Order: sequence, then structure tokens, then C-alpha cells
Amino acid sequence: MVDAGATRPAGEGESVVVVGAGLSGLATALGVALRGGRAIVLEASELVGGAAAYSGGQVWSGANHVAERMGIEDSLELTETYIRDIAHDSPEVLDEVAMKRWIEASPEALKYWEDVGAITWALIPGLADYHNEANGALPEGRYLTNALIDGSVLGEWREKLRYSPYFPVGQTYEEMLGKGRRASYVEEDGPAKHSHVGLPAFGIADGSHAEAEVRDEDPLTFGTGVVASFLNRVIAEPGIEIRLEHRVSELLTDASGAVVGVKADSPAGVVQLDGPVVLATSTYDWDPELVGEMLGLGPEDFGSVAPESLRGDAIRLARAVGGDIAKIPPTAVPILPGWRSQVGTGFGYGPEYAMPHSMIVDETGNRYCNDSYWVDIVAKTLDPKDRHLPFFLVWDDQHRQKYGLAGTPPGGEYPEGWVESAPTLRELGEKLGIEGEQLERTAERFSENARKGEDPDFGRGTVTYVNKFAGDPSNKPSPVLGEIAQGPFHGLRLKFVGTGIGSSGVRIDGEGRALDEGLNPIEGLYVVGSAAGMTTTGTGYNSGIALGRGLTHAYLVAQRLGAELSEPAAL
Repeated sequence: MVDAGATRPAGEGESVVVVGAGLSGLATALGVALRGGRAIVLEASELVGGAAAYSGGQVWSGANHVAERMGIEDSLELTETYIRDIAHDSPEVLDEVAMKRWIEASPEALKYWEDVGAITWALIPGLADYHNEANGALPEGRYLTNALIDGSVLGEWREKLRYSPYFPVGQTYEEMLGKGRRASYVEEDGPAKHSHVGLPAFGIADGSHAEAEVRDEDPLTFGTGVVASFLNRVIAEPGIEIRLEHRVSELLTDASGAVVGVKADSPAGVVQLDGPVVLATSTYDWDPELVGEMLGLGPEDFGSVAPESLRGDAIRLARAVGGDIAKIPPTAVPILPGWRSQVGTGFGYGPEYAMPHSMIVDETGNRYCNDSYWVDIVAKTLDPKDRHLPFFLVWDDQHRQKYGLAGTPPGGEYPEGWVESAPTLRELGEKLGIEGEQLERTAERFSENARKGEDPDFGRGTVTYVNKFAGDPSNKPSPVLGEIAQGPFHGLRLKFVGTGIGSSGVRIDGEGRALDEGLNPIEGLYVVGSAAGMTTTGTGYNSGIALGRGLTHAYLVAQRLGAELSEPAAL
């Protein structure tokens, strides 16, 4: 209920309160302001950008205007065919109405954001839909990202923008895909080249720091660039205020149960803000209790590469006012195989598990999935009828020499105690707790087929997206297949790592309104981005849907709030 005892800053009237300064939160605030409203964005951490800023910056949308102007044929009908085909498992978690609303509104929303100057879109060339075997899939055209933006346009806000340690910020997708994602990190002029003046560049996908190089230019691409584009437009709007280090602790309701404001913990103490609320706090990666509830994984099998501010706040806040939580089966959640960081207590991930001369096995020493493709890895590893935990990445010395791993460059030595190494696969199995004899047999069969560029057992190399995005384009005959035959051999126990897309979240309708357990809208409460359960696609997922859906719902919610705020008050 409303508490008159909390501090309200002097002279402050009702605004839309946006909880979270990630991409969807910033976009919602911008949409409200452009429709004549005021928005206050409360961010729990000291930086803006959230998980989106760490991401690859892929924004997926069928029948989008950028593809159309490039002459790529697509349609809303074809898009729906594709989504239905990839979402056929567990149809009970797919909201048909919300799915259609998202598909129809997405092209309109993305064009709107470009028209109002929030971003200049660029098509990611030659990148196919994940599920190239599915009906309605396209070989390219549905992935958008930002045209390069220079960080200097952000002024003082540049120092408050999250900078991705997981992608070669400053390079374009065309450059990265041409040489391979891993090669883009470890080339001689690698990540330090693209660091911002005065900021450290990050090591390869494990959060370790590399020496920064001072530059006069600050090109921003990938997720960092997409967020920077929107932030640049947001800070130009006088009707938007961003408050950092304000973590919302409670939603306030009136006697009817409508949400009418928030309480937040700030450096100055507890503050209260009045107005409709939009939850944009992303997912639950750093809350072990919610990870256990949603994914069934403990700390030995899960970590996260998302910002530590992703603590399931939206789920807890919405539950406290009667909000329903949509749970997506863990086998369909986009989590990735990763590892603990080489330094500190963090986690990392990268394309190395999908690259030649590597494979994933369980403790019996057997492969059990297409181990270059996270979709199949997650589905098979977490299959409740046939789980394969713990699971392990095994590779030979050709992999070490060509690619390295995480912060270890090609040909480098792994930090002591970080991986296990042995002269034979049998001995490696003993060190890792894997059945060594079977590991040898598995590697022998894998290698025999890999030399021919084939994987008749599990189809590694058959997913066009993976081959392009994660493979080694110089490796023949397949960018993701290579023998495991040259000792010494190496291995580590894998963890699943979250990237800020938990799939399970607050249940919403097609307009972004939070729903209660009776599936009725909760007045005054909206949810956008990965804070919202992924009922729009159910168990289907494609890279870029999270950001694309988030920007679509931000557009729809801002549209609705703008209309409500412009209505004359009742007499």
C-alpha cells in the first residue's frame, strides 16, 4: 500500500517509473517522453545498459523494413510459420494472441525507433535463422544491429555505459564474421584496440582485463553500440531522468490493488515515486534461489556472464502484488556452455566449444548432442528423462595451438589448475572423472567422421548459423569439425552460463501488461524485456528475439501509457 512516510523529492509530480536502465527500459522511457509524458528511470547499479550492453546486439524481426529496402523477401505469414515451427514443444506455454501481436508490431516498432532517431539500423549480412531446417526460415534478413556510433556523442554518459567484454566492440559484424568470432578477439590488434579512452578493454570472454590503448576514436558496435544509440537519444529528451544506484524494493498499490508507485533504496535513503510502473530489470541470473526454481540448477552447474545487478527483482516485485510468473521449461532456455573465469570468481563463455578439435561428453565418455549448438546442448543435457550432468569439454592440442581458450591466446599455456591436461585421453578421463576407455573410443569415431567434415551421429556442422557465427571459416572441410587426435589432451567441467535471457519471468499479455494469477491485467504495472516471461515464443528461441521483443513491447507500452497520460482527468 502507499506509504506517506517515504521521502518524495520536492516538486515531483507523477511520472512513468521505469525500473531498469537496460535497452528495453531506455526505449520505454524514450517512447513515453516522445508522446509528451515524463519518465524517471531507476537503475540499481552504477552503470546503464544492463545485459543488452554485454550482448551481441542482435535484434531479430521478421518482415522488417531494412530487409525490405534491401530487396529481401519476407512476410508476417512466413515469420509466423517459422515461430510456430520452432515453438512446437510444450504448446501450453505459448500465448497465441501475444505471439501474433509481437510478430505484427515488431516491424512497425523497429521502424519507429529509427524514424525518431533512436538508432540507425544495419542488416547483419549472411546470418541465417538459427533453425535453418524449420519452415519459414530465411538465410538472412531478420537480424539487425546498429550502424556504428562513436561513444564521444554520449559526453559524460559514456563513462556510465556498460562495455561488452564478450564481443570485439568497434568491429562490425561483417568484419567479425569474415575472420571468425574467436579470431576477432585474439588477432594482434585485438580487444585493446577497441577500448574506450581511459577504460580497460576486456580479456576474451572471461572478464579479465587487458591493457587499454588510448584512442582518439571510440567506435561502438554489438550490444554496447545498440544501447549507446538509444542512450544518445534518451539524454537529449528533457522529459527523461535517469537515476543510478536506485534499487526498487517495493511496488506501491492503492485500495483496489492497482500499482501506483515504487519505493527505492538510494544513496540518500529510501525514496518514493508515484506513477505507473514499467519493470525492465531483466532476469534472475544472480539469484541462486530463482535459478534453482526456474532451471533446476545449483551453483556447481550454473554461473552467469550478465551484470550482477540481474537478481530477479521483477519476479519478486510482481509476485508481491499478485503477479503471475510464466515458467518456460529449462530445456528451452538460452543458456550456454561456459566455464569459471581464469581470474576472480566470475564466469566466461565463447565460441571455443563449437570450434574444430573439440567435443562435449558426459561422465560416461559419450557424446549425446550436437555439441556445437547450444539449443541441442541445453535440450539434451537437461532432458528430465535423460540428464547428462556433469558435462565436459574435451579438446586436443591442435585446438590449443589454433584457438586458445578464454584469456589464453592461441599457443598459450593455460593457468595452473584451470583445465586438466594429460598425454592420453584415458589419463585425461581419470583426471576429470570421465570413463577413460570410452572417451578414447568416442574421440576415435568423432575424429574419423570429422576428417570428412561429417557428424552422422549428432549433426554437428549442419546448423548454418553456428557455422557462421561460432566456427573457424579457414578450417576445411567444416568450420566446426576437426579431429581430436594430437596430444596432450585437455578438458574441463562445463557450467551453463546465463546471458540475461532467463525465458521464465513475469507473465504479460500482448501489450506488455503484467497479469495476475487469474490472467487479468494488473492496473498500473507493465513489464518489458527479459523481465517478462517468453510466452510470445514459448519454447522456441532464436538469437535476437530477446532484444527485438523487448523493443517491440517498449514501443507498445509507451504507446499505451502516452495515451493514458494524455487523457483528461475525470471530474
